[in-house]
Amino acid sequence: MEPLVQLRDVTHAYLGDREASLAIENLNLEVRQGEFVSLVGPSGCGKTTLLSIIAGLLRPSRGEVRVDGKIISGPSPEVGYMLQQDYLFPWRTILDNALLGLELTGALTPEARDNVLELLKDMGLAGKEQAYPAQLSGGMRQRVALVRTLATDPDLLLLDEPFSALDYQIKLQLEDLVAETLRRRGKTAILVTHDLSEAIAVSGRVVVLQRNPGRIRKIFEVPAEIRDTPPLYARDLPGFAGLFHEVWKEMELAGRDDA
Repeated sequence: MEPLVQLRDVTHAYLGDREASLAIENLNLEVRQGEFVSLVGPSGCGKTTLLSIIAGLLRPSRGEVRVDGKIISGPSPEVGYMLQQDYLFPWRTILDNALLGLELTGALTPEARDNVLELLKDMGLAGKEQAYPAQLSGGMRQRVALVRTLATDPDLLLLDEPFSALDYQIKLQLEDLVAETLRRRGKTAILVTHDLSEAIAVSGRVVVLQRNPGRIRKIFEVPAEIRDTPPLYARDLPGFAGLFHEVWKEMELAGRDDA
């Protein structure tokens, strides 16, 4: 079976007035259908640039990205993008915010609306449909943002540090909720995070990127025992600490300019 996501020799440079900065160079990666992959690495390794390229928000200087066999040349409803900030419109109700993507793509049908209501229920937001963003906690707002992202039924979800601004307890709860929701719905996801513990707990693979320019340093396969355990409890498994230290060591090496 062909991978859902294929990155082939992806290179990207940012051009300034006097010089060019090479952000990513010759990066190749494949992600299978239903897989959850995390990208980690030091600042400046191109993690967010890479997500923007996969989302079609940036065109790579060289190379190509395919999702479900199609070359990505711009934003597509097949790719959902969830950011650190929820970007909910304060004047719209929670339900109306969650329906926004369907409205913009002309796909708001009674069946799609019912699906969004079910998603809100799954996220513990039943009864909050007519509330406004200011009436919800940060964690609840991020749940709404996830529902909005899932509402258009994208093949691929891109998650750019969606939990990093939350309190630690809420962050752990949302990790569990999101991981279980994506697994149950058979979704493919790529997560960018600075939290190595989070990356290991929610992912099937952890990709360590090296900077100057950004490229893959090492890919870690997360053992099935950890991968199949809810993130909160995965951290307590015997092999978790050992894998964390292996990834941490590679992260330290990846942060050295001469590594």
